[in-house]
Amino acid sequence: MRGFSRNGSTNKYWTLFMLYMGFCIAYVDRTAINISLSAIGQEFQLTPATLGIVLSSFFVGYTIMQLPGGYLADKIGSKKVIMMALTFWSVFTLATGFTYSLAALLIVRFLFGLGEGSFPPASFKGISEYFPHDERAKMAGVLVSSNYVGSAIAPVLVVPLMLFLGWRGMFHVLGILGFAYVFFYWLKVEQIHVVHKPLEVSLKQDEKKKIDVKSVITLPLMWQLLIAWFALSLINKGLDSWMPTYLLTVRHLDLKAVGILTPLPFVAAGISTAVSGYVMDHFFDKKEKYLLSGCAVLTAVFLYFMYTSVSVFSVIAFQCLVYFFKSFVLGCVLALPLKLLPQAVSGSAVGMINLGGQAAGFISPALIGCIITVFHGSYDAVFIFLIIAACCSACASLTIGKRRTDRLL
Repeated sequence: MRGFSRNGSTNKYWTLFMLYMGFCIAYVDRTAINISLSAIGQEFQLTPATLGIVLSSFFVGYTIMQLPGGYLADKIGSKKVIMMALTFWSVFTLATGFTYSLAALLIVRFLFGLGEGSFPPASFKGISEYFPHDERAKMAGVLVSSNYVGSAIAPVLVVPLMLFLGWRGMFHVLGILGFAYVFFYWLKVEQIHVVHKPLEVSLKQDEKKKIDVKSVITLPLMWQLLIAWFALSLINKGLDSWMPTYLLTVRHLDLKAVGILTPLPFVAAGISTAVSGYVMDHFFDKKEKYLLSGCAVLTAVFLYFMYTSVSVFSVIAFQCLVYFFKSFVLGCVLALPLKLLPQAVSGSAVGMINLGGQAAGFISPALIGCIITVFHGSYDAVFIFLIIAACCSACASLTIGKRRTDRLL
């Protein structure tokens, strides 16, 4: 097989499909812990605060690997890094089902995150390897939608497995499925080899400098995107981690009902991210900050309506709207580096931004668990915290200045 080259492309959409499926599997594997959290808490006799630490342990390892994973993909190509990530996280998905103590559970979830952490930047590196520059933002949005398709599939797959095999057996099955995918990816996707020539970046009309990882890290735009996504990821990771438990304990749904309702917000998020790159390119070119800040404000508004809803139906309806608008931000912040920066540093750029998002991943679940414990099971303060986070994201987005050039190439 051959990927994108100067002469054309033959398998770029097949590669996109394989990357898409890899993200779906990743999100099924990580969402499984959220759905099984109540059962794990009962078996291990853990408090909400301790369960929050269990959830956060994954994101510690996951965050650590964002920049190294992106840098490694830039150096050796996306396929090798993706294969390592796929194998590593399948091992520890399987191992989760064999844990019989809190300490073992924390270690396994940390190692699981460490293994999976290099997958996102390597995948977006793959997009830049296989697709020409003018297609990357749209394809990045499509790829990001896999996060939510995987999260939507997860309850449909995980709940029946838990009901028939228990939470341990469920993790065993998911681990085996992961190994099957590793073999299929190795067989069907060929790494393309790109020779990178030194590229120059016009940051000002009278200033030229070579683009490398160091210069990417010092770009103000990268930090503005990182902060905007960090703030909104407090919502993203917080709701992903705690909504199943909230529906079970506060709204008093049973496990089957949670399995039916939980996918709906992820479907809305998948649609949002799939079109985010197209909307950004065609309607908000050089005005991306207004799209980001507007979506963050709407996220805060619908979080409030979700918090004050009196029926389960309205809770889920407003959660769908929250996920729709917050996911526009995700799609755009990950697509912008592919649109503005050279392919040679695309993995590192995405890794840097995703580092901010995943840092929120280990802060938010643990913090929410502590808030619930302090307020004796009440989620009121949790929703206030999430609304404030959305407002912070909107403010960070508005600091993005006008671009001096059409792209940083």
